[in-house]
Amino acid sequence: MNQIQQTQLIGPAPDLQDGEPLLQVNNLQTYFFTGEGVVHAVDGATLDVQPGRTLGIVGESGCGKSVAAKSILQIVDRPGRIVGGEILYRYRDAAGHYRQVDLLKLPPYSAEMKSMRGGQISMIFQEPMTSFSPVHTVGNQIAEAIRLHSDLDEETARGQAIEWLRRVGIPNPEQRMGEYPYRLSGGQCQRAMIAMALATNPRILIADEPTTALDVTTQAQILNLLQRLQAENGMAMIFITHDLGVIAEVADEVAVMYLGRVVEKAPVKELFTNPKHPYTQALMNSIPRIEAQPRERLPSISGSIPHPQNRPAGCPFHPRCPAFMPGICDQREPQLAAVGVNHQASCFLYPGC
Repeated sequence: MNQIQQTQLIGPAPDLQDGEPLLQVNNLQTYFFTGEGVVHAVDGATLDVQPGRTLGIVGESGCGKSVAAKSILQIVDRPGRIVGGEILYRYRDAAGHYRQVDLLKLPPYSAEMKSMRGGQISMIFQEPMTSFSPVHTVGNQIAEAIRLHSDLDEETARGQAIEWLRRVGIPNPEQRMGEYPYRLSGGQCQRAMIAMALATNPRILIADEPTTALDVTTQAQILNLLQRLQAENGMAMIFITHDLGVIAEVADEVAVMYLGRVVEKAPVKELFTNPKHPYTQALMNSIPRIEAQPRERLPSISGSIPHPQNRPAGCPFHPRCPAFMPGICDQREPQLAAVGVNHQASCFLYPGC
């Protein structure tokens, strides 16, 4: 048994040194090679995930959030391909020693990567109805995930699947075990997806727009459920959404993505009270406010996000930026730099970028 496979039998996340990330994504590049050209879906993204904490990733549709998440698990759809960067994952081996592995150096279909995918790092997909197999019962799929990442027999795995359905709030879990996904409501299907993702006790949960297709009441229930299960299991979470209100509720740190890159990173309170990047400021200004006057129009971001195949020269946001500086923003691309304590932004308005 290799070292990666052994770690899944040890249990929850080990205590890392203070400030040491559990998962570190450096300069990730994921491109789609199409007949019309190369699409730079993720083009140099850098992220850190701390043990037991929630990293929120926000941005408009098409900015590369979901592709970055799928890249971590090496499940990018064709013709996409990860072409650069590193994804460093820290774990503890069977002897109790801390180890570090670059997930991108593991072959996608190797035993090591398969043990990571779903065992150490699980994912809740954006559309649970289409993520479940339609020809297998929900219970069989959850039990199969448990057996894949453990040595449990079929009966014990089934019992654990029932218990997880109960923990996520699905009524009559014994009966629901035999249901097919199409027989469940949207909220129940989302809960079942959460049960399957957490049944293997992962160290990191990736939640990709987990509340998008749900009504407001069900959204609140799902968010409360995820936070409760995170506290119980001590896992880290990557929460992807375009809803800043959700991010304010669930995230500890926030990364703002634009056109495949992270343009600002900060603790959630700091980001909401003191956004630095013009794109982040524009996103914040578009949030409805309780003190707004009746029929007051919300500010909007001018233009639209460019197609990743046609990236503008220089700063990718400069065609839409109210602080655009000709001869600077359209000539060079700024880099992430410190703009405060634990606060980074990539904008020529600040020194070091």
